[in-house]
Amino acid sequence: MTTSAARGSRSEQTANYAVLAVFTVIALVPIVGILLTAFTPEGSTATGFALPHSLDWHNFVTAWQRGHFGTYMKSSLIVTISVVVASAVLSTMAGFAFGTMDFAGSGALFYLVLLGLMVPEEALVVPLYFDLRGLGVTDTYWALILPQTAQSISFGTFWMRAYFRSSPRSITEAARVDGATSWTVLWRVLVPIGRPAITTMLVITWMWTWNEFLLPLVMITSDSLRTVPLGLAFFQGQHTSDLSLLAAAAALVALPVVVLYLLLQRSFIRGMLAGGVKE
Repeated sequence: MTTSAARGSRSEQTANYAVLAVFTVIALVPIVGILLTAFTPEGSTATGFALPHSLDWHNFVTAWQRGHFGTYMKSSLIVTISVVVASAVLSTMAGFAFGTMDFAGSGALFYLVLLGLMVPEEALVVPLYFDLRGLGVTDTYWALILPQTAQSISFGTFWMRAYFRSSPRSITEAARVDGATSWTVLWRVLVPIGRPAITTMLVITWMWTWNEFLLPLVMITSDSLRTVPLGLAFFQGQHTSDLSLLAAAAALVALPVVVLYLLLQRSFIRGMLAGGVKE
């Protein structure tokens, strides 16, 4: 029985690795194709998975200069950092309230907050545009920061509520016995031990905000305020036949998200798996 169980375990492990390998190949194939195309000399007909004769880094420099991606990166960083910081602080406090406190109407209020996840952005963008235009904030960073912060708070509150509800009650009760207030319990007890969950929320919010396209397209008209996805779309319209420059520009746009994920990879994965671990 032991030998059979061991063989079954090895067979399952081999099957798991095989499935993971297949999905890894599927995920890496388009990335490799884009990178090979980006390093292909400008004007070359060899694209896709054809190996270039030499690695031409000049494509990235040309795409950066022609596409004004320095300006677009600045706009994206301003918007993304503002949204991530604001939504993280507000979501953490809201998640703590919904996850650890009992107050009148908490259930109804929580589901009201979740409407931000349930209602598609496409259904809101037109009335949102007129509302923000009435406030005089269209074609400004506020037209991007305020709506995306509201959307991110919906997800962040849902995420952090789940974390706080699963956090060890013994730690919270011990802190309260020592005289800690709710504010102290939140920021000095639960937040430090919840870094993986918070990191996961930050990374997901960063990716969503960085890749947002519809809101900048509708709200922004000035070239100096465009974010990188919108700038990439305009760059594509100007260089439809030059695949090397397009691939280089796409790689530049994706680079900050990739770097952030690589830096926070372990905490991100721990946060994703934390929901499956029970005390």
